[in-house]
Amino acid sequence: MTEHRVTSRGVALDGAAPKVSEDFRRQLEGYGLTTAQILYRMPDHPGILQTYLWQHYDLCPHFPELKRFLAFWRRELEGPLHSVTVAHARLIGPAELRRVEGEFVLN
Repeated sequence: MTEHRVTSRGVALDGAAPKVSEDFRRQLEGYGLTTAQILYRMPDHPGILQTYLWQHYDLCPHFPELKRFLAFWRRELEGPLHSVTVAHARLIGPAELRRVEGEFVLN
């Protein structure tokens, strides 16, 4: 893998294009920010519900990343799940990208 030096504005110093972040690439593939509020029972006190917030890039409506995490939870953790509430937002889409013709810098 070739490393490129990049300025704070994302301009490559050696003339090569800067590397696109994996998160940005996933957003272009349709992934959006998913937040899950997970309510689970305390193992030693089953009458008490505890909240866990999970956030990750995931694909709506199937949520493969969330399903993988919940499978891990059931397999490895002691607190039984009570409920999961999911919110999802697509942060960027291919139609929202357009070429920039210029850059204006103030100060």
